[in-house]
Amino acid sequence: MMSTTTPRRKKPATTAVIAISALMAGITAVESAFAQQVAPRNRRASAAQGPIVNRVVVEGNKKIESAAFQDQFQARARAPYNQAAVDADVGRILEIYRQSGRGLAQVTPRVVDLPNGTVDVVYTVVEGDKTGVKEIRFVGNNQVSSSRLRGVMQTTETNLLSFFKSTDVYDPDRIANDLELIRRYYLKNGYADFRIVSNDVTFDPNGGGYVITIAVEEGEQYRVGSVSVDPRLPGVDPEAIRRGISTSEGSVYNAEAVEKSVQNLTANVARQGNPFALVRPVGARDPSTRTISLTYVVEEAPRIYIERINVRGNSRTRDYVIRREFELGEGDAYNQVLVDRAERRLNNLGYFKRVRISNEPGSSADRVVVNVDVEDQSTGAFSISGGYSTADGFIGEVSVTETNFLGRGQFVRLAGQLGQRAHGVDFSFTEPYFLGYRMSAGIDLFSKFSDQTRFSRYENRMTGGTLRLGLPFTEEFTITARYSLYQQEITIPNEEDRPYNDCSFPIPGITDVNGDGVITRAECEGNGEASLAIKNAQGETITSLAGLTFNYNTLDSTRNPRNGFYAEVKTDFAGLGGDSRYFRVTGDARYYHELFEDVVGIARVQGGHIMGLGDNGDAGGDLRIIDHFFMGPSLVRGFASNGIGPRDISTADARANALGGTTYFGGSLEVQFPIPVLPRELGLRGAVFADAGTLYGYDGPTVFDGVDGGRIDVLDSSKLRSSVGASILWTSPLGPIRFDYAYALSKEEGVLDANGNRIGGDRTQAFRFTGGTRF
Repeated sequence: MMSTTTPRRKKPATTAVIAISALMAGITAVESAFAQQVAPRNRRASAAQGPIVNRVVVEGNKKIESAAFQDQFQARARAPYNQAAVDADVGRILEIYRQSGRGLAQVTPRVVDLPNGTVDVVYTVVEGDKTGVKEIRFVGNNQVSSSRLRGVMQTTETNLLSFFKSTDVYDPDRIANDLELIRRYYLKNGYADFRIVSNDVTFDPNGGGYVITIAVEEGEQYRVGSVSVDPRLPGVDPEAIRRGISTSEGSVYNAEAVEKSVQNLTANVARQGNPFALVRPVGARDPSTRTISLTYVVEEAPRIYIERINVRGNSRTRDYVIRREFELGEGDAYNQVLVDRAERRLNNLGYFKRVRISNEPGSSADRVVVNVDVEDQSTGAFSISGGYSTADGFIGEVSVTETNFLGRGQFVRLAGQLGQRAHGVDFSFTEPYFLGYRMSAGIDLFSKFSDQTRFSRYENRMTGGTLRLGLPFTEEFTITARYSLYQQEITIPNEEDRPYNDCSFPIPGITDVNGDGVITRAECEGNGEASLAIKNAQGETITSLAGLTFNYNTLDSTRNPRNGFYAEVKTDFAGLGGDSRYFRVTGDARYYHELFEDVVGIARVQGGHIMGLGDNGDAGGDLRIIDHFFMGPSLVRGFASNGIGPRDISTADARANALGGTTYFGGSLEVQFPIPVLPRELGLRGAVFADAGTLYGYDGPTVFDGVDGGRIDVLDSSKLRSSVGASILWTSPLGPIRFDYAYALSKEEGVLDANGNRIGGDRTQAFRFTGGTRF
């Protein structure tokens, strides 16, 4: 059987494929020919544009990370090299360094050729030292002087003291903080319309420093008009809550006082059972009288609860140290005023470089999450300090201090002192939140030696400790309970150069005036002799006392106060065991008021009284001599240490035998002012003062048995001592230094002895120097 095969026909699709393939081959041939013609022109164009950048590198930079520059560069990898872009990058690097306070930085660009026709662009940096602030200028300040505004700032101008300080180095963050300090200063002093118009910082390459120009618009100074409370919540007693108002009618408008009033009123309203209350200050300006009438409106805030408080960024400080500064907790009603107060408290601790509190929505509309972002900073310090005073001579100190011990917010200090006439060691520990409550507890341990032979012919070593418990009732008022237990050891030197006890215990070297081999009391007292009262106090005594300290403080600054009031009253009861039995009360109050710009007036009063409780076993008095008050320049300047008060006039050394008194009081008026000729940045100020006070009432023994026999005669005068003088105060980088020169106007002159010599008078000291240093 034959088979036949029918030939197949080509499909149209196959034919189309063949046609397309032929067409593509033709196109390829055309492109190849075109490329051969164009390639030389491309090579010529590439050569004209320059090589391709392989990478951009910064070297020599240690203070600023390379990442800070990369986003700013115009020269970039895989882009053609461009000299204009490199020059722009050099300028940008210099600008970044200038903004960081290194205006003298140098940048040198170079191009490194690579084998593949590409290049590396390298910027070599010489960073140099930080550049100082040459000048701080103010524009528009008609009411407040530029020198005063510069004093408000933390940034200072470069001067002769720049070797000891770093605040004259340009720091953008510090400048931003300074602008806020200036703003708060104006608002605190009545300039409610104040604003900062501009802040311009330029670098002067010829002067080698920055020039900062701050333009301000002061506006008018306002005083407080009427002050009222508008309670718009039921059950709120306006009279009960208005006790927290810190603003008073007629006073200069103070934004800080308004803010503090809002905080106090918010807390008072919350105590009345209104956790969602909102206190809002409303001020009505009256330009004609330049007054602002204040109304504190109390109204209901949205009912929002704190769902969660997140603490972030604290690598060292414990969470609870941060959380305990909040008066609010998770689940409590949200109150922005109390959150702001917590932020200020955290900033004031000094544990953090920055503190920022923000909010974000919670899981529902009535919930909010509070985020606390902090950044820890160093809180420990090792210091070596030294100084000199006319009372203690040269003295040095080495101390180690930690204000945030182990991240627990505890204060620890260990210090040792060594000086000409004093030395010792002391340890202090304070827990600011004892048992989880806002009260401080601490302990102080000490051992101190002091040489009093220049004034009272004895040496004293005191060793013991104190327990403290502080209860802050308000931001201004605190009560501290104390218990102290210490031992005092009184010794009288009896050396050849200090023969103050040779009447009782003769030593070689004492001259026998009569040549009869017997040294009389008159002979041995001729070269200085301690009082029988001091001899009777020789040995060791133990004092056990409990006391209370009442402290009230409204000062605007603890370091350099200009306005405010400070008062401290201490009461002590000794007799809980030990050898001393007495009740003692002392007080010290100071009022500061700025009389004119940068001229501060200070009024001070102080006083104290001690009363013996029962016989201490000494004939003729209830108090031991070492329990008396000893006064000098701390009461009235112009007098030596222990230079005021009762004295033993039965010895030839009466001027050096102070016995102390039971009652003292005194007052002082002082005016501090800048020295016009000198720049403010030097920290030098002048002062004039007038002091008056007295110490009297010796209540110790006068008759002694078994101590060289006999009795003592006491010159006890309540005469008012007074003096006037001038001072130079220097807030130096090495520490505060003060020079006082005083002239005594009135004093106790003493009495005439049998030979017509005046004995027993006060000891004056016209010049007094106190100071310290830290290096």
